[in-house]
Amino acid sequence: MRTTRSEPPVTKVDPVTSTPAAQAKRRKAPAEPERFALIGVWAVLIVAFSLVVPQTFPTAANVSNMLSSQVVLLILAIGLLYPLRAGDYDLSVASTLNLSTVIVAILNVQQGWNIWVTVIVAILASLLVGVINGVVVTVFDINPFIVTLGMGTVVQGLIYLLSDTSTISGIDRALSSAVLTRPFLGIPVGFYYAIVLVAVAWYVFDKTAFGQRLLFIGQSHDVARLNGVNVPALRLRALIISAGFAGIAGVVYAGTTASADPVSGAAFLLPAFAACFLGSTVLRIGRFNAWGTLIAVYFLVTGITGLQLLGAEQYVQQLFYGGALVIAVILSKLVRNRGERKRRAEAADPA
Repeated sequence: MRTTRSEPPVTKVDPVTSTPAAQAKRRKAPAEPERFALIGVWAVLIVAFSLVVPQTFPTAANVSNMLSSQVVLLILAIGLLYPLRAGDYDLSVASTLNLSTVIVAILNVQQGWNIWVTVIVAILASLLVGVINGVVVTVFDINPFIVTLGMGTVVQGLIYLLSDTSTISGIDRALSSAVLTRPFLGIPVGFYYAIVLVAVAWYVFDKTAFGQRLLFIGQSHDVARLNGVNVPALRLRALIISAGFAGIAGVVYAGTTASADPVSGAAFLLPAFAACFLGSTVLRIGRFNAWGTLIAVYFLVTGITGLQLLGAEQYVQQLFYGGALVIAVILSKLVRNRGERKRRAEAADPA
């Protein structure tokens, strides 16, 4: 009797991705020196201003001032990264920051509440703004640009109502001490809080499934949904986190100024977006990332501070932030287009 010998199963091999060259490409991505370009320009700015105004720019006092002055902006920008990674814009963050500051001032100064209770209430109120944003965006499928713009206007009106359009001063100094104490190298402790939040955001974006899914849905909501990702839930969570960070930034702002007014928070909106988009051209090109945003924030303040020490007028700050935002958006678009072309070329080239 003849026995039939079974043949081993045939494994299909992709001729494009299985070649040694393709495997080597996957193991070692090509270097992208341009992702360090902004760091190089930042270093040039530091050296140039140190040579031109050596009596004031490279001093410890000026460095400490630059680091501490951007803490509120850095916290706000880091929170803004979460919806931006998911492809959503949150235009209500500046109003939410202002709401948090005003709530702290009203409850502590006018109502006599304990300062730490007011901090908790302010952050909870900010989170509520994020919940409303997220629910309206995801349940009714409305463009977040429109929703958050409208919500920011509503919140600003509420701020005027609560504050009676007046500045409230005299916030408990315990909050200022918790933000402005200089425990190490003469740098306020608020800066170290911000660094911790940057590190947390980096970990979430690079090391967790939540962060990776945010990036996935930011590339295409439809593709992510078809691959089983709960897009509405992730977008909702990102908008809530953004509002929570805005609330924390508002608390830090209240501690920094020991007062609250109904309009000053609006000044943070443009710089926050400028930092996020400029940061997406650093380290992880084409991706909103935490360390890139940190670099962008301090690159911008370095340029502004140096120019002001040289005698530039106050309007240079608006010019710098506005110009940085426009340039960063253009660069981000160009980088994304180049990345798409590069991926297509690698997929089409079997070598």
